[in-house]
Amino acid sequence: MAVKIRLRRMGAKKSPFYRIVVADSRYPRDGRFIEEIGYYNPMVEPYLVKIDAEKAKKWILNGAQPTDTVKALLKKHAII
Repeated sequence: MAVKIRLRRMGAKKSPFYRIVVADSRYPRDGRFIEEIGYYNPMVEPYLVKIDAEKAKKWILNGAQPTDTVKALLKKHAII
């Protein structure tokens, strides 16, 4: 089972916000997930990000691979 840390799109049309989730890579983008570890709202100024650092580090140590966007968010908030 290949586990990814990725964004799950939520919100209305033209007004997205994202939940940062841990999911099996075979599941659809907005489908089933294992655990929610934070959220990201790019629509407000400045953009809003909240990530549970302990859960993120635990999943990365267990082998979960963050996507490029999530990796950039994690680096910006000094989690990895």
